[in-house]
Formats: sequence, structure tokens, C-alpha cells
Amino acid sequence: VPQAVLPDTVFEAVVNIPYDTKVQQVTASGAPGPLNVGAVVILPEGFKLAPKGRMSDELKVKTKGVFVQPYSKTRPNILVVGPILGEKNREVTFPILAPDPAQDKSVHYLNYPIYVGANRGRGQVYPSGEKSNNNTFTST
Repeated sequence: VPQAVLPDTVFEAVVNIPYDTKVQQVTASGAPGPLNVGAVVILPEGFKLAPKGRMSDELKVKTKGVFVQPYSKTRPNILVVGPILGEKNREVTFPILAPDPAQDKSVHYLNYPIYVGANRGRGQVYPSGEKSNNNTFTST
């Protein structure tokens, strides 16, 4: 994350997800395979996912094949990604659009915290709340 950003500009936040590549998970076929990873970035109010039309060609290449989305329509400042294949995505780039105080008078530039989290392996949850790679066992 850059130390400072200008209003109405696109920047990137990079999340590194370190893990032991020897560790594997059980895939859908039942065979061992590489771990899945996921990440979340919680931004200050007003910051949101950058639209593709505003992203540089370099940023489009960095984010190709990785679907970053807002957590919900009411919280566009919370961005999530995953589960995605970990062996190809040990580093996830989030394209972010800074708010413009000229357009939104409630935006004030100060020092803001940014929260980042990451997950690896089984048991991840899709943004819709559905479980990933988990089998449900019930008794009758």
C-alpha cells in the first residue's frame, strides 16, 4: 500500500500469503492437491474496488484471473478474494480507487488504518456465505 494517495486515483494493495508449499489439502476428487488461499482488505469509508476502465494495463495484468469483489453492496470498502489456487496466487493484488472529496463532501483525507487478512487451506467461506471444500456430514 502506498504511504499516500491522491484523490480519485487508482492504487494497489498487495497481500502476501505465505505458507509451506509441501502442505496439501484434499481436493474435490479426493486426491491431495495444493492449498487454496483467500484474502480480505478492509478500507476506510469511501475507498472501493477500482473499475476496470480506470486500471492501468500493468494493474490489469497483475489482477488477471483473480476475481476481487466487494463483500456486499452496503460495504463497498471491504474487498474479498478467494478461495483461489494458492500455488499461483501467493501474492494477491487489490486494485483500489481513492475517493474524491470534490464529488463527496463527507470524504476527508487523514491517516486511516487499513486492515488485511488472509486464509489458506480448507474451510474457507465464499462471500455469499457458502462453504468451500467442505463436506457436510449428517446422521440419520
